Amino acid sequence: MRRLYSTFAGGWPGTGLLLMRVVAGSALVVHAGLTLRSDPPPMDVTIPAILLLGAGGLLIAGLWTPIAGASVAVIEVWKMLMLPGDKPLWLMLGTAGAALAMLGPGLWSVDARLYGWKRLEPTPRKKNSDLKNSPKD
Repeated sequence: MRRLYSTFAGGWPGTGLLLMRVVAGSALVVHAGLTLRSDPPPMDVTIPAILLLGAGGLLIAGLWTPIAGASVAVIEVWKMLMLPGDKPLWLMLGTAGAALAMLGPGLWSVDARLYGWKRLEPTPRKKNSDLKNSPKD
């Protein structure tokens, strides 16, 4: 993950990415949940709905954001080409997924906590005078 993004955006850009993740992920979870609650859900939409439900949850948490965003983009493009329905919504969600995959999750995400840069505190070095006075074995 660290090789994909040099830094995890903080401040206002990080807040914008958090807002984008939460809105897109919530829309995916709600839309996929409504699709799965239909009686009975058709098989050609059941598997994409389950995948989008999981990807929406991952986007909300900010976990595996590049994988989740790319999978959302691919599934939404497939839905636009193969299924009748709300194509503008699918276009918006696919675009948001692709943008999140390219931009990254931001500072307020599980990805940043797991894979972000860590601050290392070096141990103090001994002075030369301490080395001369130490007993030798």
